[in-house]
Amino acid sequence: MKKTMMIALDFPTQMDVNTFLDQFPYPEQLTVKIGMELFYRYGPEAVQEIQNKGCSIFLDLKLMDIPNTVYAGMFQLAKLGVDYVTVHTLGGSEMMRAAKRGLVDGSREANKKVPELLGVTELTSISQMALTNEQNCSLTMNEQVVSLANLAKASGCDGVITSAKELNDLVEQVGDDFDYVVPGIRSRDDASEDQKRVATPEQAREHGASAIVVGRPITQNEHPYRSYQKYDDEWNLKKRVD
Repeated sequence: MKKTMMIALDFPTQMDVNTFLDQFPYPEQLTVKIGMELFYRYGPEAVQEIQNKGCSIFLDLKLMDIPNTVYAGMFQLAKLGVDYVTVHTLGGSEMMRAAKRGLVDGSREANKKVPELLGVTELTSISQMALTNEQNCSLTMNEQVVSLANLAKASGCDGVITSAKELNDLVEQVGDDFDYVVPGIRSRDDASEDQKRVATPEQAREHGASAIVVGRPITQNEHPYRSYQKYDDEWNLKKRVD
């Protein structure tokens, strides 16, 4: 995975998505994340319409079910020609291996490239208190994320979704031959909102992130393309001359 910045298209309608993307002069250069809200309303049509604009697609549905069901789901998703998909690592190694087989088999049938399989570790909205008191996990957040990432790697995933706070331990204990996609990205002057474990683009890059995901700071900004450029500059360490 090249160093990629992804935009989370957390909009309720396809019209909102089109209005947003129309503000970008080169949508074919974008990697965008489609989540549950859009996909549950429009299904594969949402993917196809955005692909028609040239965007690369991160389809973030976070599958978690028995292995056979996840295999069947991934088999179908692979036919859409998306670039990245997600599963919950807490579903276990057998489920993740089934997810990978589904992607390989579905891609082969549709003559598509196999999407990259990313395992969700702990959501960036989960705090240490929630991990301890609600999930009844005795590990620290870093220990839990590293454990789940190692399981994901051993089970055929290509990378994990993680906060930047765990990146140092992940690179050291899981390896730099694995992809780390970091949501919860905020510049220093943006509010963290419901995210508990946030980082700036520079911090994520410095600690070994392969890609970052930015949502509301871009999609809800009065000038989304300008905001995108700011985040892209910070992520790629560019100095823009206006």
